[in-house]
Amino acid sequence: MKTEKNSNSNNERKNFKKNNSKKEFKKENLNHSKSNNKHYNKKIDKKDFRKKDNEKDELDKKDFKNKRFEKKDFKKKFFKKNEFGKKDFKNKIYEKNQLNKEKESNEIRLNRFIANSGLCSRRQADQYIQQGLITVNDVVVTELGTVIKKSDVVKYKGQILTGEKKVYILMNKPKDYITSSDDPEGRKIVLDLLKNEVKERVYPVGRLDRNTTGVLLLTNDGDLTTRLTHPSANIPKIYVATLDNEVIIDDLKKLVEGFELEDGYINADSVYYYANSQKDKVVVEIHSGRNRIVRRMFEHLGYRVKNLDRIEFAGIVKRDLKRGEWRYLSEKEIGWLKMAAGNVKIENENQND
Repeated sequence: MKTEKNSNSNNERKNFKKNNSKKEFKKENLNHSKSNNKHYNKKIDKKDFRKKDNEKDELDKKDFKNKRFEKKDFKKKFFKKNEFGKKDFKNKIYEKNQLNKEKESNEIRLNRFIANSGLCSRRQADQYIQQGLITVNDVVVTELGTVIKKSDVVKYKGQILTGEKKVYILMNKPKDYITSSDDPEGRKIVLDLLKNEVKERVYPVGRLDRNTTGVLLLTNDGDLTTRLTHPSANIPKIYVATLDNEVIIDDLKKLVEGFELEDGYINADSVYYYANSQKDKVVVEIHSGRNRIVRRMFEHLGYRVKNLDRIEFAGIVKRDLKRGEWRYLSEKEIGWLKMAAGNVKIENENQND
Protein backbone atom coordinates (compact mmCIF):
# COMPACT_ATOMS: atom_id res chain seq x y z
CA MET A 1 0.00 0.00 0.00
CA LYS A 2 2.74 2.35 0.89
CA THR A 3 4.52 1.70 -2.35
CA GLU A 4 1.36 2.49 -4.39
CA LYS A 5 0.81 5.77 -2.54
CA ASN A 6 4.39 6.80 -2.99
CA SER A 7 4.26 6.05 -6.68
CA ASN A 8 1.10 8.10 -7.04
CA SER A 9 2.57 11.09 -5.21
CA ASN A 10 5.67 10.88 -7.32
CA ASN A 11 3.58 10.88 -10.47
CA GLU A 12 1.63 13.92 -9.32
CA ARG A 13 4.82 15.80 -8.59
CA LYS A 14 6.21 14.91 -11.97
CA ASN A 15 2.99 16.05 -13.70
CA PHE A 16 2.95 19.32 -11.74
CA LYS A 17 6.54 20.04 -12.66
CA LYS A 18 5.82 19.23 -16.28
CA ASN A 19 2.77 21.54 -16.33
CA ASN A 20 4.70 24.38 -14.67
CA SER A 21 7.59 23.98 -17.00
CA LYS A 22 5.17 24.01 -19.96
CA LYS A 23 3.57 27.27 -18.75
CA GLU A 24 6.94 28.90 -18.26
CA PHE A 25 8.05 27.65 -21.62
CA LYS A 26 4.92 29.13 -23.25
CA LYS A 27 5.54 32.45 -21.54
CA GLU A 28 9.14 32.53 -22.63
CA ASN A 29 8.18 31.35 -26.11
CA LEU A 30 5.47 34.02 -26.29
CA ASN A 31 7.87 36.73 -25.19
CA HIS A 32 10.40 35.46 -27.64
CA SER A 33 7.85 35.35 -30.46
CA LYS A 34 6.70 38.88 -29.64
CA SER A 35 10.22 40.18 -29.68
CA ASN A 36 10.97 38.40 -32.95
CA ASN A 37 7.52 39.05 -34.55
CA LYS A 38 7.91 41.97 -36.99
CA HIS A 39 4.16 42.36 -37.52
CA TYR A 40 3.60 42.83 -33.81
CA ASN A 41 6.43 45.34 -33.62
CA LYS A 42 4.90 47.27 -36.51
CA LYS A 43 1.60 47.53 -34.64
CA ILE A 44 3.41 49.02 -31.68
CA ASP A 45 5.27 51.39 -33.96
CA LYS A 46 2.02 52.46 -35.58
CA LYS A 47 0.45 53.14 -32.22
CA ASP A 48 3.44 55.22 -31.22
CA PHE A 49 3.34 57.00 -34.56
CA ARG A 50 -0.36 57.75 -34.14
CA LYS A 51 0.25 59.14 -30.70
CA LYS A 52 3.05 61.30 -32.00
CA ASP A 53 0.94 62.36 -35.00
CA ASN A 54 -1.97 63.30 -32.76
CA GLU A 55 0.34 65.27 -30.51
CA LYS A 56 1.75 67.04 -33.56
CA ASP A 57 -1.76 67.81 -34.88
CA GLU A 58 -2.75 69.28 -31.55
CA LEU A 59 0.35 71.46 -31.57
CA ASP A 60 -0.34 72.51 -35.16
CA LYS A 61 -3.92 73.37 -34.28
CA LYS A 62 -2.76 75.49 -31.37
CA ASP A 63 -0.25 77.24 -33.63
CA PHE A 64 -2.95 77.79 -36.29
CA LYS A 65 -5.34 79.28 -33.71
CA ASN A 66 -2.59 81.51 -32.42
CA LYS A 67 -1.88 82.66 -35.96
CA ARG A 68 -5.57 83.38 -36.49
CA PHE A 69 -5.65 85.47 -33.34
CA GLU A 70 -2.57 87.29 -34.59
CA LYS A 71 -4.33 87.97 -37.90
CA LYS A 72 -7.37 89.33 -36.07
CA ASP A 73 -5.15 91.59 -34.03
CA PHE A 74 -3.43 92.70 -37.23
CA LYS A 75 -6.80 93.42 -38.87
CA LYS A 76 -7.92 95.44 -35.87
CA LYS A 77 -4.72 97.44 -35.94
CA PHE A 78 -4.94 97.89 -39.71
CA PHE A 79 -8.63 98.89 -39.49
CA LYS A 80 -7.87 101.50 -36.84
CA LYS A 81 -5.00 102.83 -38.89
CA ASN A 82 -7.06 102.82 -42.09
CA GLU A 83 -10.02 104.46 -40.36
CA PHE A 84 -7.89 107.35 -39.14
CA GLY A 85 -6.35 107.57 -42.59
CA LYS A 86 -9.80 107.86 -44.19
CA LYS A 87 -10.81 110.57 -41.74
CA ASP A 88 -7.66 112.54 -42.53
CA PHE A 89 -8.32 112.09 -46.25
CA LYS A 90 -11.93 113.30 -45.87
CA ASN A 91 -10.78 116.30 -43.87
CA LYS A 92 -8.31 117.22 -46.60
CA ILE A 93 -11.02 116.96 -49.27
CA TYR A 94 -13.38 119.05 -47.13
CA GLU A 95 -10.73 121.75 -46.65
CA LYS A 96 -10.02 121.73 -50.39
CA ASN A 97 -13.72 122.07 -51.20
CA GLN A 98 -14.06 124.92 -48.73
CA LEU A 99 -11.17 126.76 -50.40
CA ASN A 100 -12.75 126.16 -53.80
CA LYS A 101 -16.07 127.51 -52.52
CA GLU A 102 -14.36 130.60 -51.19
CA LYS A 103 -12.72 131.13 -54.55
CA GLU A 104 -16.00 130.55 -56.35
CA SER A 105 -17.75 133.01 -54.07
CA ASN A 106 -15.45 135.79 -55.37
CA GLU A 107 -14.59 134.60 -58.88
CA ILE A 108 -16.47 132.97 -61.75
CA ARG A 109 -15.81 132.06 -65.37
CA LEU A 110 -17.11 134.66 -67.78
CA ASN A 111 -19.14 132.20 -69.89
CA ARG A 112 -20.80 130.82 -66.75
CA PHE A 113 -21.61 134.34 -65.57
CA ILE A 114 -23.28 135.09 -68.92
CA ALA A 115 -25.22 131.80 -68.88
CA ASN A 116 -26.43 132.46 -65.31
CA SER A 117 -27.74 135.84 -66.45
CA GLY A 118 -30.22 133.99 -68.66
CA LEU A 119 -28.90 135.50 -71.88
CA CYS A 120 -27.84 132.21 -73.47
CA SER A 121 -26.08 128.87 -72.92
CA ARG A 122 -22.36 128.60 -72.06
CA ARG A 123 -21.52 127.47 -75.60
CA GLN A 124 -23.33 130.47 -77.08
CA ALA A 125 -21.61 132.70 -74.50
CA ASP A 126 -18.21 131.51 -75.77
CA GLN A 127 -19.25 132.54 -79.29
CA TYR A 128 -20.31 135.99 -78.07
CA ILE A 129 -16.95 136.35 -76.30
CA GLN A 130 -14.99 135.41 -79.44
CA GLN A 131 -17.09 137.82 -81.52
CA GLY A 132 -16.14 140.68 -79.18
CA LEU A 133 -19.72 141.33 -78.05
CA ILE A 134 -18.89 141.08 -74.31
CA THR A 135 -17.20 143.76 -72.25
CA VAL A 136 -15.93 143.54 -68.66
CA ASN A 137 -15.58 146.90 -66.93
CA ASP A 138 -15.95 148.54 -70.38
CA VAL A 139 -13.05 146.49 -71.82
CA VAL A 140 -13.77 144.04 -74.67
CA VAL A 141 -12.86 140.46 -73.73
CA THR A 142 -12.28 137.86 -76.48
CA GLU A 143 -10.25 135.21 -74.64
CA LEU A 144 -12.07 132.01 -73.72
CA GLY A 145 -11.77 130.76 -70.13
CA THR A 146 -11.53 134.28 -68.71
CA VAL A 147 -12.25 134.43 -64.97
CA ILE A 148 -13.87 137.55 -63.56
CA LYS A 149 -14.93 138.81 -60.15
CA LYS A 150 -18.61 138.88 -59.35
CA SER A 151 -18.31 142.59 -58.65
CA ASP A 152 -17.18 143.25 -62.26
CA VAL A 153 -19.61 144.95 -64.64
CA VAL A 154 -20.36 142.68 -67.61
CA LYS A 155 -22.20 143.97 -70.68
CA TYR A 156 -23.58 142.42 -73.84
CA LYS A 157 -23.98 144.99 -76.61
CA GLY A 158 -24.02 147.69 -73.94
CA GLN A 159 -26.68 145.96 -71.80
CA ILE A 160 -25.60 145.13 -68.22
CA LEU A 161 -25.88 141.44 -67.28
CA THR A 162 -26.43 140.07 -63.77
CA GLY A 163 -24.74 136.72 -63.19
CA GLU A 164 -27.02 135.43 -60.45
CA LYS A 165 -28.57 132.02 -61.12
CA LYS A 166 -32.21 132.32 -62.12
CA VAL A 167 -34.71 130.66 -59.78
CA TYR A 168 -38.47 130.23 -60.15
CA ILE A 169 -40.70 129.57 -57.13
CA LEU A 170 -44.37 128.71 -56.72
CA MET A 171 -46.01 129.69 -53.42
CA ASN A 172 -49.48 129.09 -52.02
CA LYS A 173 -49.92 132.49 -50.41
CA PRO A 174 -51.87 132.60 -47.12
CA LYS A 175 -53.94 135.50 -45.80
CA ASP A 176 -52.44 138.51 -43.98
CA TYR A 177 -49.22 138.53 -46.02
CA ILE A 178 -48.18 141.49 -48.16
CA THR A 179 -47.03 140.72 -51.70
CA SER A 180 -43.90 142.81 -51.46
CA SER A 181 -40.18 142.50 -50.78
CA ASP A 182 -40.43 145.01 -47.93
CA ASP A 183 -43.10 146.76 -45.84
CA PRO A 184 -42.38 150.03 -43.98
CA GLU A 185 -45.24 149.30 -41.55
CA GLY A 186 -43.61 146.05 -40.41
CA ARG A 187 -46.39 143.76 -41.62
CA LYS A 188 -45.72 140.17 -42.70
CA ILE A 189 -44.44 139.79 -46.25
CA VAL A 190 -44.41 136.74 -48.54
CA LEU A 191 -40.59 136.60 -48.50
CA ASP A 192 -40.79 135.73 -44.78
CA LEU A 193 -42.26 132.36 -45.79
CA LEU A 194 -39.06 131.42 -47.62
CA LYS A 195 -37.29 131.36 -44.21
CA ASN A 196 -33.88 132.32 -45.66
CA GLU A 197 -33.75 129.02 -47.58
CA VAL A 198 -33.36 130.80 -50.92
CA LYS A 199 -29.97 132.49 -51.36
CA GLU A 200 -31.00 134.42 -54.48
CA ARG A 201 -32.86 137.70 -54.12
CA VAL A 202 -36.31 136.96 -55.55
CA TYR A 203 -39.35 139.18 -56.09
CA PRO A 204 -43.10 138.45 -56.45
CA VAL A 205 -44.46 138.26 -60.00
CA GLY A 206 -47.34 140.74 -59.86
CA ARG A 207 -49.43 141.31 -56.76
CA LEU A 208 -52.11 139.65 -54.67
CA ASP A 209 -54.16 141.55 -52.10
CA ARG A 210 -53.32 141.01 -48.45
CA ASN A 211 -56.48 138.92 -47.96
CA THR A 212 -56.24 137.07 -51.30
CA THR A 213 -54.74 133.58 -51.17
CA GLY A 214 -53.39 131.12 -53.70
CA VAL A 215 -50.91 130.88 -56.55
CA LEU A 216 -48.05 133.37 -56.40
CA LEU A 217 -44.82 133.19 -58.41
CA LEU A 218 -41.48 134.55 -57.21
CA THR A 219 -38.31 134.88 -59.27
CA ASN A 220 -35.17 136.93 -59.87
CA ASP A 221 -35.74 136.83 -63.64
CA GLY A 222 -36.62 140.48 -64.21
CA ASP A 223 -37.26 140.14 -67.94
CA LEU A 224 -39.75 137.28 -67.45
CA THR A 225 -41.49 139.16 -64.63
CA THR A 226 -41.94 142.25 -66.82
CA ARG A 227 -43.39 140.19 -69.65
CA LEU A 228 -45.77 138.14 -67.46
CA THR A 229 -47.16 141.17 -65.66
CA HIS A 230 -47.48 143.47 -68.66
CA PRO A 231 -51.08 144.40 -69.65
CA SER A 232 -50.51 143.22 -73.22
CA ALA A 233 -49.44 139.75 -72.03
CA ASN A 234 -53.03 138.54 -71.51
CA ILE A 235 -51.88 135.87 -69.04
CA PRO A 236 -54.87 133.74 -67.94
CA LYS A 237 -55.70 133.63 -64.23
CA ILE A 238 -58.38 131.59 -62.47
CA TYR A 239 -59.94 132.58 -59.12
CA VAL A 240 -62.47 130.99 -56.76
CA ALA A 241 -64.57 133.71 -55.10
CA THR A 242 -66.71 133.05 -52.02
CA LEU A 243 -69.45 135.72 -51.73
CA ASP A 244 -71.77 136.98 -49.01
CA ASN A 245 -74.88 135.93 -51.03
CA GLU A 246 -75.80 133.45 -53.73
CA VAL A 247 -75.08 134.76 -57.21
CA ILE A 248 -78.01 134.69 -59.61
CA ILE A 249 -77.56 133.45 -63.18
CA ASP A 250 -78.24 136.88 -64.70
CA ASP A 251 -75.28 138.33 -62.79
CA LEU A 252 -73.04 135.50 -64.07
CA LYS A 253 -74.02 136.52 -67.60
CA LYS A 254 -73.25 140.18 -66.85
CA LEU A 255 -69.76 139.24 -65.68
CA VAL A 256 -69.06 137.53 -69.01
CA GLU A 257 -70.78 140.18 -71.17
CA GLY A 258 -68.90 142.97 -69.39
CA PHE A 259 -69.59 146.47 -68.08
CA GLU A 260 -67.92 149.79 -67.43
CA LEU A 261 -65.90 150.47 -64.28
CA GLU A 262 -64.19 153.70 -63.22
CA ASP A 263 -60.99 152.65 -65.01
CA GLY A 264 -62.66 151.30 -68.17
CA TYR A 265 -64.56 148.39 -69.66
CA ILE A 266 -64.03 144.91 -68.19
CA ASN A 267 -65.36 141.40 -68.70
CA ALA A 268 -64.50 137.88 -67.53
CA ASP A 269 -63.53 135.14 -69.98
CA SER A 270 -65.55 132.48 -68.15
CA VAL A 271 -67.72 132.34 -65.01
CA TYR A 272 -69.49 129.35 -63.44
CA TYR A 273 -70.61 127.99 -60.07
CA TYR A 274 -67.99 126.11 -58.10
CA ALA A 275 -70.69 123.52 -57.33
CA ASN A 276 -74.44 123.43 -58.00
CA SER A 277 -75.10 123.24 -54.27
CA GLN A 278 -72.86 126.26 -53.58
CA LYS A 279 -74.14 129.20 -55.60
CA ASP A 280 -72.32 131.64 -53.35
CA LYS A 281 -69.01 130.20 -54.61
CA VAL A 282 -68.02 131.16 -58.18
CA VAL A 283 -65.07 130.34 -60.44
CA VAL A 284 -63.83 133.30 -62.50
CA GLU A 285 -61.33 133.07 -65.37
CA ILE A 286 -59.91 136.40 -66.45
CA HIS A 287 -56.95 137.81 -68.41
CA SER A 288 -56.94 141.32 -67.00
CA GLY A 289 -54.29 142.27 -64.50
CA ARG A 290 -55.87 145.42 -63.08
CA ASN A 291 -55.67 146.09 -59.36
CA ARG A 292 -58.35 144.24 -57.29
CA ILE A 293 -60.28 143.61 -60.51
CA VAL A 294 -62.25 140.51 -59.38
CA ARG A 295 -63.38 142.13 -56.11
CA ARG A 296 -64.41 145.32 -57.92
CA MET A 297 -66.42 143.41 -60.52
CA PHE A 298 -68.52 141.68 -57.85
CA GLU A 299 -68.87 144.91 -55.85
CA HIS A 300 -70.24 146.57 -58.98
CA LEU A 301 -73.03 143.94 -59.00
CA GLY A 302 -73.77 144.37 -55.28
CA TYR A 303 -71.82 141.44 -53.82
CA ARG A 304 -69.07 141.41 -51.22
CA VAL A 305 -66.20 138.95 -51.67
CA LYS A 306 -65.55 137.12 -48.41
CA ASN A 307 -62.69 134.95 -49.68
CA LEU A 308 -60.70 135.06 -52.92
CA ASP A 309 -58.32 132.25 -53.88
CA ARG A 310 -56.22 132.18 -57.06
CA ILE A 311 -55.95 128.58 -58.20
CA GLU A 312 -54.06 129.08 -61.47
CA PHE A 313 -51.66 131.57 -63.06
CA ALA A 314 -50.31 131.14 -66.64
CA GLY A 315 -51.09 127.43 -66.52
CA ILE A 316 -49.30 126.92 -63.15
CA VAL A 317 -51.52 125.33 -60.48
CA LYS A 318 -50.86 124.78 -56.78
CA ARG A 319 -52.38 121.26 -56.54
CA ASP A 320 -51.27 119.66 -53.24
CA LEU A 321 -49.26 122.68 -52.08
CA LYS A 322 -50.58 123.72 -48.65
CA ARG A 323 -51.12 127.29 -47.48
CA GLY A 324 -47.83 129.01 -46.74
CA GLU A 325 -45.76 126.32 -48.50
CA TRP A 326 -43.62 126.79 -51.60
CA ARG A 327 -41.54 124.81 -54.08
CA TYR A 328 -39.28 125.35 -57.07
CA LEU A 329 -40.90 125.14 -60.49
CA SER A 330 -40.00 122.20 -62.71
CA GLU A 331 -38.19 122.74 -66.02
CA LYS A 332 -41.46 121.99 -67.81
CA GLU A 333 -43.34 124.67 -65.84
CA ILE A 334 -40.58 127.21 -66.48
CA GLY A 335 -40.89 126.40 -70.18
CA TRP A 336 -44.64 127.12 -70.06
CA LEU A 337 -44.01 130.52 -68.46
CA LYS A 338 -41.38 131.46 -71.02
CA MET A 339 -43.66 130.39 -73.86
CA ALA A 340 -46.52 132.43 -72.39
CA ALA A 341 -44.29 135.50 -72.12
CA GLY A 342 -42.40 134.94 -75.38
CA ASN A 343 -44.51 137.11 -77.71
CA VAL A 344 -45.20 139.98 -75.29
CA LYS A 345 -44.31 143.46 -76.52
CA ILE A 346 -42.86 145.54 -73.70
CA GLU A 347 -44.22 149.05 -73.16
CA ASN A 348 -43.65 151.51 -70.33
CA GLU A 349 -46.74 150.62 -68.30
CA ASN A 350 -47.23 149.39 -64.73
CA GLN A 351 -49.81 146.88 -63.60
CA ASN A 352 -50.99 145.11 -60.47
CA ASP A 353 -52.85 141.84 -60.03
